[in-house]
Amino acid sequence: METKAALLVIYTGGTIGMFKDPETGVLRPFNFDELYNYMPSLELFKFKIDSYSFDPIIDSANINPEYWIKLAEVISVNYEKYDGFVILHGTDTMSYTASALSFMLDNLNKPVVITGSQLPLGMIRTDGRDNFISSLEIAGAKSDDIPMIPEVCIYFENQLFRGNRTHKFNAENFDAFKSANYPPLANVGVYIKYHEQNILKPNFKRLKIYSKMDTNMVVLPLFPGINSNTIKAIFAIDELKAVILETYGAGNAPTEKWFLDELKTAIDKGILIVNISQCRGGSVEMGKYETSLDLAEMGLINGKDMTIEAALTKLMWILGMEVPNEEARRLMEKNLKGEIRED
Repeated sequence: METKAALLVIYTGGTIGMFKDPETGVLRPFNFDELYNYMPSLELFKFKIDSYSFDPIIDSANINPEYWIKLAEVISVNYEKYDGFVILHGTDTMSYTASALSFMLDNLNKPVVITGSQLPLGMIRTDGRDNFISSLEIAGAKSDDIPMIPEVCIYFENQLFRGNRTHKFNAENFDAFKSANYPPLANVGVYIKYHEQNILKPNFKRLKIYSKMDTNMVVLPLFPGINSNTIKAIFAIDELKAVILETYGAGNAPTEKWFLDELKTAIDKGILIVNISQCRGGSVEMGKYETSLDLAEMGLINGKDMTIEAALTKLMWILGMEVPNEEARRLMEKNLKGEIRED
């Protein structure tokens, strides 16, 4: 019978890939070369499923841009051989990886579905089995021979989200991820319902990868009582190029003179400052309240409704391109991969 699609499963590490050793009772990494032996029901898909495992596997807390680059390169090298990719990843930094790949994989026209689980595949009540099987089905789904989901996304607990719109909000429940500012790309029940109006359209151009990420930046969350010593220490970091300022509400911050002076001094030195709300839902609207008017006037970049994960990885990606500050500002405020609202 004809194979519907060829898929590559990339295992980086994480809870989903663990099975209990029947002899010792200890959790050990799953051998994906034996995938069909462990999950014979996959034969029903009629997919060709190959696997690639990171060696050594990585706890998601240890994920960094070097691993994002490796992931992008694995996808790039195998891009023409497969119709879609499923990445098995630990949940803690999954949204960061999804966001980073959305920028690094330019002209992506095939599915990159990232999933994981709260319980290992080898446990009876695991959520990993359903997450994995549904991710495979989504990665192999086509309409008129065109992939249904030509973007980087996260599948978790019956919902498919745009990757760079997600954040992990729960460490215990199976529905661990939310996308507060963008609706799901698909919902999974008895049938998979794709919401085509929410999905990026393919451009059919050749895939390009950006493999340089500059990490000379910092995230600075505001809190009541923050003092000048803290602010000064942050802006005095060697080789600092950018700061993501986590502000209150719709982008509000203290109006005390010392605080605004520190921001202005940093901007005058060429440090980029991006205004991102601490709220997971809603958007920065600089100038809406008096407490954000000064920020807009001095030249903070408006992060609008980006997640902190998307803003951080997008900024690393832009810094890696070594563009002038004005171009960096333009790119940060522009919707490039569905990560930010359209004006």
